[in-house]
Amino acid sequence: MKRYRKWIALVPVAALVLAACGTDEEPADEPVEEVEETEEAEEEEEAVEEEEEAEEDEEAAPVRADADLVIWADDTRRDVVEPFAEQFGDEQGISVAVQEVPFDQIRENVVIQGPAGQGPDIFIGAHDWLGEMVESGVVAPLDLGGAADDFLEVATQAFAYDGTNYGLPYAIENIALIRNTELAPEPVETLDDMVEVGLAAVEAGDADLPVAWQQDPGDPFHNYWVVTGAGGYVFGQADDGSYLADDIGIDSEGGLRAAEIFGELYEQDVLNQDISYDIMIDTFSSGRAPFAVTGPWALGDFEGVDFEVEPLPAIDGNPAGPFVGVQGFMLSAFAENELAARTFVLDFMGTADAQLELYEAGNRPPALVDAFEQVQDDPAVAGFGAAGEDGRPMPAIPEMGSVWEAWTLAYTNIFSGADPEESFEEAANQIRELIGL
Repeated sequence: MKRYRKWIALVPVAALVLAACGTDEEPADEPVEEVEETEEAEEEEEAVEEEEEAEEDEEAAPVRADADLVIWADDTRRDVVEPFAEQFGDEQGISVAVQEVPFDQIRENVVIQGPAGQGPDIFIGAHDWLGEMVESGVVAPLDLGGAADDFLEVATQAFAYDGTNYGLPYAIENIALIRNTELAPEPVETLDDMVEVGLAAVEAGDADLPVAWQQDPGDPFHNYWVVTGAGGYVFGQADDGSYLADDIGIDSEGGLRAAEIFGELYEQDVLNQDISYDIMIDTFSSGRAPFAVTGPWALGDFEGVDFEVEPLPAIDGNPAGPFVGVQGFMLSAFAENELAARTFVLDFMGTADAQLELYEAGNRPPALVDAFEQVQDDPAVAGFGAAGEDGRPMPAIPEMGSVWEAWTLAYTNIFSGADPEESFEEAANQIRELIGL
């Protein structure tokens, strides 16, 4: 099985500088020594100030490059996009610059820098940014035309907001069931089967957790597949897939059935609020859990385990649909060269070659059907693809921002022994109040 490269989160560490001190043996009347120590302390202080200034520069808002067409991409995708951009610039006779901007800073800076004339013409981003960006007027519609049918349906659904498309998708991602083939030799079809196999492994002393399934203290994202499998939902959807903010399904019949299931999983010691992401990784990677519920970003940590990536098990006879995230290329509403921006995105980034290279760089299955089919021989890609077939795009509407805290608290309460249905009902009512329903 082809393994995904490990994703590493870089955490800045503050430098601790210790000032030099004299000893008791040093004479108190040696001014030369005092001067040397003072100079040394000043040099260390200057070094700290320079380091702090460098950190501030790194966090400073990017300034638009001096080019006819400017593209913002993170460090993972920049090296892929740059050769295509150079080719496009040569063909069009224009200058093109691909600027590296950290992924988690792109959205904020497009919102701030775009209206100020310092933003990009094209930027990489996630579909669930659309709520804020459309409402802020900083992202432009992008008509895919007949090419829309060339992409996975869930990918084009994700970039549709109020019936209008706002991006060209290039990658999809969702969670799946990762099965340790030594501890669980056969695939499981249902949630009950998974629980039974997991608990048996713990009872036999072969595992520490029946399922490595992060909560810490509750996780609506990683739990959504149970909600949909039980017939629940977070927001209702129109026929075109767009989300309806006035239809909250957390306390629907299916939503409350999901709450009941989570209460049962807590009572069976399958889930608890202490299972963090790190515990999930450590337990499965050490071979001490027969299953993990996670996404492609975690596979690099599982290299010492023989595993298969499979669809999430069915709930009450229904397929389980996880949240699906989609990444793509979007156009700024303030693009200085709108025609060139559209042409580059549609004709260059919408090709199989570009999407395959982006897949190799980012380890996310391609959104273009042609490219996806070329890599689905990779068992991991096929497994995540199968798991996402019944998935739901992460809601991009602004009201989703009112969901996370209340729903997380509901899970926390359930895993503390509170009544499951009441916990979901309270969360749904709190969300309705927050969004003014």
